[in-house]
Amino acid sequence: MAEVGAEANPLRVAIIGSGPAGFYTVSNFFKQKGLSVELDMYDRLPSPFGLVRAGVAPDHQKDKSVIRSYGKSAENPNFHFFGNVEYGTHITLEDLREHYHQVIFTTGAPVDRNLRVPGEDLIGSHSATEFVAWYNGHPDFADLTFDLSQESVAIVGMGNVAMDVARILSKTPEELEKTDIADYALDALRESKIKNLYLLGRRGPAQAAFTPAEIRELGELNATEVTVREDEARLDSASIKYIENNPDKNVQKNIDYITQYAGREIKDKKKLLTIRFLVSPIELIGQGGKLHSVKLVKNEAYISDDGSVRARPTERIEELPVGLLFRSVGYRGLPLPGIPFHEDWGTIDNLQGRVCSHFGDVLQGLYTAGWIKRGPTGVIGTNKTCAQETVGCMLEDLRAGQLLSSKVSGRDDLIEFIRSRQPRMVTYEDWKKIDYAEVSKGAAENRPRVKFTSVDEMLSFLKG
Repeated sequence: MAEVGAEANPLRVAIIGSGPAGFYTVSNFFKQKGLSVELDMYDRLPSPFGLVRAGVAPDHQKDKSVIRSYGKSAENPNFHFFGNVEYGTHITLEDLREHYHQVIFTTGAPVDRNLRVPGEDLIGSHSATEFVAWYNGHPDFADLTFDLSQESVAIVGMGNVAMDVARILSKTPEELEKTDIADYALDALRESKIKNLYLLGRRGPAQAAFTPAEIRELGELNATEVTVREDEARLDSASIKYIENNPDKNVQKNIDYITQYAGREIKDKKKLLTIRFLVSPIELIGQGGKLHSVKLVKNEAYISDDGSVRARPTERIEELPVGLLFRSVGYRGLPLPGIPFHEDWGTIDNLQGRVCSHFGDVLQGLYTAGWIKRGPTGVIGTNKTCAQETVGCMLEDLRAGQLLSSKVSGRDDLIEFIRSRQPRMVTYEDWKKIDYAEVSKGAAENRPRVKFTSVDEMLSFLKG
């Protein structure tokens, strides 16, 4: 038999997960000259693109434009999409070992970390990820409900997800109806009674995880005024010292916006968004099982032994009346059957993308990329270099002959095998039909698209 990677014997790679890391894996492989490779992508949903489809805010359509480049990769005849096929349910690690030379896991970090405070299970306490997936029409979350009749809501965290939640709750229905937000979410937001929003950060303005563009955007909302307490907008001595030694233009821009909001006159708008710094929830307080308020501790900043600015609690406590709370304090991956997993980090055990045992031994032929590899850091584009590193390892192992002992069969045999496990498998051609229907319906309403929000809805459409 010809050498693996030759035209007569292509390298066969299975990609589990169809988000950015998965598609950057595809584009990195297709850039390799002289390599014949067949890439099969699996996703448990009928729709590809993962976080770009179900995580990027509906009012940030520009951030979704990367889908066009992913689509170009998907048009390559050596790419195949197996949608509505779940790893661990329809296909196993043993199945993949039999059909592929290499397997890469790019399943992301889909769940929130907890606050780990009393009362977190009260009605009205939610993860931001659930809310984001809900308003984006993710089939797993379409049936959730959120009590938007509350007047006050707290959002814990200051990363991009927290900012998205704050912005979506602050925008008018007229602003949102031009987006691809799920119809049921738009209907619910039309009835929202929210008047006061609180964005809570445990450290100061200089350590906030948001970008200058995100904090600027909050100050441009049509119906929501933004304010910051003047005492919390002022930089603490630890932050001043750190900035002097580590100047960063984006940090300075963030500080400038915060200073501007602190000194700005509060206008008579329908809603008020208050950004708080150096506060942490220590208890969620309920009445009748429902969230009534959140107890906050005031923090103080200090420079730790590693040189970073951290926060520690003081003895100052306050109570903030809110009936709804979203936590956005970090994310973690979920373990996959048969794959070593680091519970504390929420990632697959790996060395530069090579999956390894808990003892550090590399497991031949198994790889990972994206948030499930490195943790929830960076933006969409960060996954490009992350995938590039892993693909580099995969190519090294190909040249060294360190591959799975695959019983490589023909394409038709593989498709027949997958259909035997999941008769409702969705191909990329099927997805294109779903995509066309969504975009066409959106065009009729002057929107980017109107999404199908259930798997059965998608499959019924394909059946005609």
